[in-house]
Amino acid sequence: MFSLEEIHETNIQTIQNDEYEIALKNFVLFGLYEEVEHIFVNNINLNIAFDFISKNNFEQKVICLDEMSFDKLYNKYIEIKTDKQMNDIATVQEQTVIEDDDISVAEFLKTSSDIMTSEESAPIIKFVNSLFYQAIKKKASDIHIELHEYKGEIRYRINGVLTKHIELDKNIMALVVSRIKVISQLDISEKRLPQDGRTSIKLSGRTLDIRVSVLPTFYGERVVMRILMQSEDIPSLENLGIDQAITNELETLSSNAHGMILVTGPTGSGKSTTLHSLLHKIQSRDKNIITVEDPVEYKSDTINQIQVNTAVGLTFASGLRSILRQDPDIIMVGEIRDEETASISVQSALTGHLVFSTLHTNTAPSAITRLLDMGVERFLISSALLGVLAQRLVRVVCNECKEEEKLSKYYQKEFSLKGKTKIYKEVGCKECNFTGYTKRVAIAELFIMRENVQNALKQNVDDTILNNLAKKNGMYSIKQQLIDMVLDGTTTLSEAIRVGLK
Repeated sequence: MFSLEEIHETNIQTIQNDEYEIALKNFVLFGLYEEVEHIFVNNINLNIAFDFISKNNFEQKVICLDEMSFDKLYNKYIEIKTDKQMNDIATVQEQTVIEDDDISVAEFLKTSSDIMTSEESAPIIKFVNSLFYQAIKKKASDIHIELHEYKGEIRYRINGVLTKHIELDKNIMALVVSRIKVISQLDISEKRLPQDGRTSIKLSGRTLDIRVSVLPTFYGERVVMRILMQSEDIPSLENLGIDQAITNELETLSSNAHGMILVTGPTGSGKSTTLHSLLHKIQSRDKNIITVEDPVEYKSDTINQIQVNTAVGLTFASGLRSILRQDPDIIMVGEIRDEETASISVQSALTGHLVFSTLHTNTAPSAITRLLDMGVERFLISSALLGVLAQRLVRVVCNECKEEEKLSKYYQKEFSLKGKTKIYKEVGCKECNFTGYTKRVAIAELFIMRENVQNALKQNVDDTILNNLAKKNGMYSIKQQLIDMVLDGTTTLSEAIRVGLK
């Protein structure tokens, strides 16, 4: 019996042929191994596979794989098959869709099967499945569906930036929106009010949750779908891209038995990912970890998670009060939005709990003034707050196509750079999907509540004073990190400015 590694996975090119569809259902795969076509079966369904092989005049050599290796090859085969199907579906004409306008509700509700092996025939169903498939394949975080006067447009948010996927007739897009509302258990007849829902899809054996938001606009309903990740998708602290010294200090702060640690930054800066990375780093069997989130972005089997539901009165504040009666060791509050949540969070940190939460501020030191604006007393902040991490996600320029760029005199003066400084600009090629960038990494500044900061809090302070204290304490600012990334060719000046250099 072979494993996929033993037969050199890179040499296997699964063959797509309509004649092999029946074989696929009998757990038989055809592929190239060492440039010769072979038949692959697994050790679990040997009886079915060999019964099928014996009834057909196949001359290929049979290779038996273990279950895991066969599943990998099976998923690879399905991906190739699906890619071709989805490309065909993307060119669906309005006439074809209108003919299938009378799809029954029963057909629309068929959502339990894997989208890559779905045999549903309705073009709209297939097209919506293709949206999810392409989004996951392109590693998009959100799917945007917008209706304009004469057309509809679908865009994916990839690496934090929206990119156009496809344009369709407005009538077709209305059917797509209706399909999404049905699988998200929303009211398809209600087009005047915003609606929020969730749905799940299966892809390559994995189940992914999708958060759906529908908003009525002037020309029709706008849909945004957020693809929520599983706990196994959470990167470790070491893989986030944050400077190693900052990561070490953050881990030291997280080892405290009580206190508050805040993560700040704009929407989409990776705050929730960092918090969950921290939680998974410090979780253990002897700790009770409870979170209250909106939404629950990473499902975990080892952490107790509460979903905010304002419709029934379950807010961050009310959820946090209930958590305190559950004997928690560590609490994670998805976001501090109001004075009540801020007050309860600080009090929890003072009464023996380790509290993690997020705020929307541009810099780490400004989190203190934000808490002061929310009405939290200075002495409480000084006693409860351990540190604040402010972070951003920066796109890394593609090394295959980047080109050298001349630095203008304005930016030389603005960022105190030398005239002969070598910087690069994005171009775009096949390797980076013609975006000019390959991936995103997190950068962060860590503001620790040292003694001089605590003393300063006894008097009136503003962001300028706190920033100066942070620099004295050796804080490696986000602005300086962005400049360093531009200078060493990791990213472009335009990306650094977009993220927050200015």
